[in-house]
Amino acid sequence: MGTEWMADGKCREFPPETFFPRDGVGVIVAQRICASCPVVGACLEYALDNHVDHGVWGGKSERERRRLLRERRRLRLFNRDAR
Repeated sequence: MGTEWMADGKCREFPPETFFPRDGVGVIVAQRICASCPVVGACLEYALDNHVDHGVWGGKSERERRRLLRERRRLRLFNRDAR
């Protein structure tokens, strides 16, 4: 996946530190911005595909992205074993 979608990200209107918060309140602020972003899906996929560890990407915190990755791995294993 390329990064051309980044030019349309709502995050470009805010300081970068907004999306690298130090607390839960900061995560909520970033997620609210992401909620109205036209490229939120592409952003999340980029972060998941590239194992981005820090910050809010695609409206998801680091913890939420780790959870999504674990779930995807579990589903891949389940689907592979079901064949």
